[in-house]
Amino acid sequence: MVVELPPDVARYIKDTFSKLINPVTLYVFTTKNHCLYCNETLEIARIIAEFSHLIKIEECECTTDSHMAKEFNIDKHPAIVVHGREKYGIRFFGIPSGYELGSLVEAIVDASRGETEIPPDVKELVRSIDKKVHIQVFVTPTCPYCPIAVRAAHKFAILNRNILGDMIEAIEFPDLSQKYMVMAVPKIVINEKVTFEGAVPEMFFAQKIIEAIE
Repeated sequence: MVVELPPDVARYIKDTFSKLINPVTLYVFTTKNHCLYCNETLEIARIIAEFSHLIKIEECECTTDSHMAKEFNIDKHPAIVVHGREKYGIRFFGIPSGYELGSLVEAIVDASRGETEIPPDVKELVRSIDKKVHIQVFVTPTCPYCPIAVRAAHKFAILNRNILGDMIEAIEFPDLSQKYMVMAVPKIVINEKVTFEGAVPEMFFAQKIIEAIE
């Protein structure tokens, strides 16, 4: 599959990246073994990096003996980890195409700035979390509501280093989709304990995290 950006999408990325302040590194995990969208995911990352000198790509092998895969706890591919000056728990599993390209672009901006737009009451609640939280957001590229849930998970990861936010492309990882009974997207799974569906308000999402750790 050849990756091409329509002119309006290219303009959107260029305009959005005008907000970048600090360098961002995209760690792209692929494998030479069978991988449906590894090449395309790497190509998307490379294309995005061309829009700003502040974005750097680190190509990593996703194998059982890979030092980088172990360091970032990457157990499936393709994957993209987004870090700014600090190491944030922002991860994408599967190709960030369709509506999820926007999620990646916005995550890069947040990681660069080290901050994100979120209501003060939600920010206070999320920052108060003192336990490890793993959020998995199952999506499909054609779902217009999925980026809302993905963005919330990644915003929370910016605010609190205890939070790990994963976008997971449901079709590429059918075993996981079956495990968590993904019948509709977005499907959110928190700490293997609390699940819900839909693009919900950020306060509702944050309260579900509290429910999962209590």
